[in-house]
Amino acid sequence: MSRRTSSHAYRPLSLKRRAWLTLGAVVLGGGGVVTYAVASPSDDPGTAGRAKRPVKVYDLALKGTASGKRELPRTGTAQFSLVGVSWSGPVEGLDGRAQVRTRDLESGAWGSWQDLEVNIDPPEDPEAGMRGASEPLWVGPSDGVEVQVLHEDGTTGALPKGLQVNLVDPGVVTKAETQATGPAAFVAEESSPAATPTDGTAPTDGTTATPADDGTGRTSPAPAGSTSPAPTDTTTAPVPTGSPTASTSPSPSATTPTAPPSAPASTVPKPPMTSRAGWGADESLSPDPSEYTADVKAVFVHHTDGANDYSCADSAAIVRGIYAYHTQVNGWNDVGYNFLVDKCGTVFEGRKGGSDLPVLGAHTYGWNRESAGIAVLGEYTSTGASSAALASVARVAAWKLGQYGADPAGTVQLNAGASQKNYFGTGFTANTKYTFNRISGHRDGYNTQCPGNSLYAQLPTVRAWASGPVQGLKVASVGGAALSGSTYYTKGALSVKWAATTPASLVRNYQLLVDGKAVVTTSGTATSANTTLPLGSHTVAVRAVHQSGKAVTTTALKVVAETTAPVFGTTPKLSLRTGTVNTTAVPVTLAWKATDDKALRGVKLLSPTATTFPPTWTANNRTAASGSAATWSMQAYDYAGNYRNASASYTPLILQETSAVRSGSWTSRSSASYLGGKSYSSGSKGAALTWTFTGRSVSWVASRASSSGQVYVYVDGVKAATVDLKYAGTLYRQAVWTKTWAGSAKHTVKIVVVGTSGRPTVTTDGLVYIK
Repeated sequence: MSRRTSSHAYRPLSLKRRAWLTLGAVVLGGGGVVTYAVASPSDDPGTAGRAKRPVKVYDLALKGTASGKRELPRTGTAQFSLVGVSWSGPVEGLDGRAQVRTRDLESGAWGSWQDLEVNIDPPEDPEAGMRGASEPLWVGPSDGVEVQVLHEDGTTGALPKGLQVNLVDPGVVTKAETQATGPAAFVAEESSPAATPTDGTAPTDGTTATPADDGTGRTSPAPAGSTSPAPTDTTTAPVPTGSPTASTSPSPSATTPTAPPSAPASTVPKPPMTSRAGWGADESLSPDPSEYTADVKAVFVHHTDGANDYSCADSAAIVRGIYAYHTQVNGWNDVGYNFLVDKCGTVFEGRKGGSDLPVLGAHTYGWNRESAGIAVLGEYTSTGASSAALASVARVAAWKLGQYGADPAGTVQLNAGASQKNYFGTGFTANTKYTFNRISGHRDGYNTQCPGNSLYAQLPTVRAWASGPVQGLKVASVGGAALSGSTYYTKGALSVKWAATTPASLVRNYQLLVDGKAVVTTSGTATSANTTLPLGSHTVAVRAVHQSGKAVTTTALKVVAETTAPVFGTTPKLSLRTGTVNTTAVPVTLAWKATDDKALRGVKLLSPTATTFPPTWTANNRTAASGSAATWSMQAYDYAGNYRNASASYTPLILQETSAVRSGSWTSRSSASYLGGKSYSSGSKGAALTWTFTGRSVSWVASRASSSGQVYVYVDGVKAATVDLKYAGTLYRQAVWTKTWAGSAKHTVKIVVVGTSGRPTVTTDGLVYIK
C-alpha cells in the first residue's frame, strides 16, 4: 500500500495524543541489554457487555548488540490487536526482514512468526515527524509480542535508526462493540509494575530509549532515495499499469483544488457504506482539513495484510487500528485509503472529506492525484477475496468512476507523479502519461506484491461486474412446462428461474420477456418470475439490466401453450400370450394406441399395477390374475401436462382339462407341476379334447419334453395350427399356442393328437381364455 501524497495530507500529529509504554532494561548474561515494557491495564470489565475503551498506540524500541539485527524478546504488554514496525525517516527503506509473533490474549499461547510487509511506498512529499513503517498486521486481541528485524542475506549492514515495534489497541468504541461480550483485558505479569502511558517516552533510535527531540516526538532525517527489492514471485504484466522503485521525484503538476468541489451525480447508485462515525473514527487524530483532486480517473485496489480469519464483527476495530497506525505511527494526517472493504462486503468510508467527493488519498505512490484507493481487509497472496468483498469493490469503483462518466472496464492515461518502476518492471517518468486500467491493482503503479496474486487475478472479474452487462446470465429452469426437443410445452402457467454470476447488488432488475416484450420486471435480487401465456407458440427470455443500464438477454426459448389432451385410438386391449401359466397369474399382452396433436410425453398404467411407458410404446407383456375381473386403466399425457384416461375390464379364466369333451384314449396324471395338480396325457393318434367358451383371447396349456409329440389345433371347426411340443428340457404349464379376436364371442378349440412317430405322447394342462 502506498501512502503519501502532499505534505498537508500527511502532516504529523502531536505526540500528546499518543499513549506510550514505560520502558525498562534487563541485563542479560553476557552484558546484553534488552528492553521490556508493561502497559496499564484496560478498564474493560469483561462482563455482560463491554465498557468503552479508547484507541491506544504503544511503542517499544528494538535493541541489539550485533550489527544487522534488532530484536525484542518475548515481552508482556497491554492489550493490542494490530502490530507493525517503524523506523526514523519516512523515505529510508528497510532493507531486511521484519517478523513478529504475538501472545493470544484469551489462551495465552504464542503464535508462529509472521512476516511484516516492509516494501511500502515512500512519501511523495516527506515531512519532519513522519516515520517509515511496515504495513500494519492485524493479529487479534493479544498481550505479548516478540520481534526480530534482520537482513535476509545474513549480512551485517546497518539497519534504519529508531526501530520500534508499534502496538495498536483499537479499543471498544462503537455501540455494537459495547453491546457485545468479550474477554476482559489481560494485565501483563512482569517484575516491574504497570506504567500509565505518558507522552514522549518512546525511543528514537535503535539503541537507547531517549525523549523525543521535538514536539512531534520524532526526528525525521532528510529524505533519501531507496530501492524496492525485486518481487519474489512472478506475474505477467498487464497493459502498462505501474508500480515504482522509491523515488523523490516531484508530484505531478496538476493543481489541487483549495475548496471542496461539488459532488457530481454518478451513473450508478452509491453502495451502502459505514461512515467514519459508524466505525468510531476519532476525528481529533486528523486535525487538518481534507484536500481534493479535480476528479477520479482510476481506482487502485489494495489489500491490508493480516489474517483472513478475522470476524466481520471486528472489521470496524480493524479499520480503527489502521487509522491509528497511519496517523500515530506513520505520522500522517489521516488513513491512507479512500475506502475499505471487509470479507463480508461491508464498505467503510476511509479518508475524511466526503465519500462522494474526489478526496486526495495516500494509497498508490505517484498516482494519488488522479485516483481513489480501495483496500480489502486481509491478505490475498494465495487465497482469493470473497465474492461479497469483490462485489463491494466493484460497486464502489463503479460508483466513483461513474461520477466522472468513466467505464470501469476501460483504460485511462494517468500522469506520473514520480519516476519509478512497478512490480512488473514497467518504468515511469514523472510528468509523463501512462495507460492504466480504470480499475488497477496497487502493483500496477508501484513495486509491491499488493494486492496479492490471488486478488490481482480477480480484478478482471471486478471490472466486468463493475462495468456490466450482467455476467453468466442463463435460464436455469422453466417450471410448469416440459421440454421436448428444443420446444417447451405448457398449459399456460410458467415459472421461469434464472442464474447469473454478477452479484445481485450490481443488478438493477430482471425482466421476463414474452415475444420480446417485458411482462414481469423484478428486483436485482430475484431469481424467478411467473406468468401465464395465451394459447399458441411464443418466445420466452430473461433480460438482466446492470446498474449501469447495460442489458443482456438470454437466448429465447420456444414455448407452446396448449390445452388439448391426448387421444386413445382404442381402449386398452388385453390378450393372452405364450409363457408359463400359474393358477394365480397368466401371461398376457397389454396393447394401446395413444396420440397427441403436439407432443405425447408418455403413457401410464394406473391399475391393476402402476408403471410408465415411453410415448412410442404401444404394447407391453405382463401377467394377469386369473379367476377375477380387473380394470386395466391407462393415462396418456403430453408435455404440456394435458392428459386423458381410458380403461377396460378383463377376466382371465382357466379351463381344466377335465372340463373338455374327450374322444379317444386319455390318461389322468397327478403332479404338483401341473395346473390344479392334474393333467391328461395321450399317445393315441386321433385322441381329441374340445373346449367351448365365450371370450376374446385363448391359449392352450401343455407340458413339453424331449419325448413330447405333436397336436393339431382346430378353432371353430377349422384347423388353425400344428403345434410340436418337443423340447430339450422339461417344461410344465406352458401356454404354447394363442389366438385373439377383435371382440368377445363363443368359440370352440379342439386339440387332436398327431401320433408322431417315436414320440406320440401329448400332455395337456387345460385352456385359458379372457372374457
